[in-house]
Amino acid sequence: MGRKKIRTKSKFLNWVLEWLDAILFAVVVVTLINIFWFQAFKIPSSSMESSLYTGDHLFVSKLTYGARMPETPLTIPFTHNTIFGKESYSTSVQWKYRRLPGFRKVRKGDVVVFNFPNGDTVLVNNPMVDYHAQVRFFGRENVAALGPVVVRPMDKKDHYVKRCVAAPGDTLEVRDGYVWVNGERQEVYPGVQFSYSVTTKARTYVDLFTSEKLAKVAASPNVLEVKPLLDTVPAAVCDEIFPFTKDSGWTRDFFGPLWIPSKGATVELTEGNLPLYERIIRDYEGGSVEKALEEGCYTFKQDYYFMMGDNRHNSLDSRYWGFVPEDHIVGRPVVVWLSTDKDKSFPKNIRWGRFLKMKFN
Repeated sequence: MGRKKIRTKSKFLNWVLEWLDAILFAVVVVTLINIFWFQAFKIPSSSMESSLYTGDHLFVSKLTYGARMPETPLTIPFTHNTIFGKESYSTSVQWKYRRLPGFRKVRKGDVVVFNFPNGDTVLVNNPMVDYHAQVRFFGRENVAALGPVVVRPMDKKDHYVKRCVAAPGDTLEVRDGYVWVNGERQEVYPGVQFSYSVTTKARTYVDLFTSEKLAKVAASPNVLEVKPLLDTVPAAVCDEIFPFTKDSGWTRDFFGPLWIPSKGATVELTEGNLPLYERIIRDYEGGSVEKALEEGCYTFKQDYYFMMGDNRHNSLDSRYWGFVPEDHIVGRPVVVWLSTDKDKSFPKNIRWGRFLKMKFN
């Protein structure tokens, strides 16, 4: 059956009603597409270069892992969490987390869009700053002086895109910057890059290289030495690197071993390993940390993942804030439909070589 249209004697009013009818229909259709099939996202930072570039516009499939039903349904259409600097949603109605069946689960190596776990609390005047990290560095009272904060529901946290490097049940370790899972060194994808110090006959400089680019630079007759720049001093970063304890000895390049929680698995809980799982129990699963410690164990209610950016030395990822819960997973990028360079003017700013790019590995 077609949509019933209201008719009046006024031609102008009929024209207005027809346009309103068409606009309303388009809003409903696009909203349903965004919820259940695909949604457009823009890469805001360089954390995934050279796999995804700042300025890449993506279509993200929600079918791969299963679309999430809206949890905060009262939202201004075509907005995520803000409009004109204000929150664009109301929390007066909140629904439980539900996800439709997908084609498969998140796999190691997938590039994934998800809600930023630490995005539950945001500084209104500086929303790009990690609030929880600021509290660790400067104290809650000092951070409160920077301005008001807003607490967001899970589905209204900002979107991040990273690569899944460890799945539920895996044991992850980072050695010399390289990822090891369950005792095996993982594939270094073509877009993964690290920081190196390069000494030539004329000067010494620091740059980012993929494996392919590194081989070309090292083979240059003008290059005398190429050294990886690795964080080896944990004391300098103990407040920065998860789980934020002075005795972990972890840095962004020497991290773990860390077991990734899986749904239904039970972990022995002690004061020693509590920092690893405390936020999961309290914030992601709504449990009691005190009760779990008394019982000496905890059984996880959902799966978790470990995400890292391909730009390994310029990425705010799981090494800095921990696990990504399964209910935070949004979807998988499937195609770059447009890519623009903010430092160039039109039409030179369009990266034509990335148009309809579908492979990010």
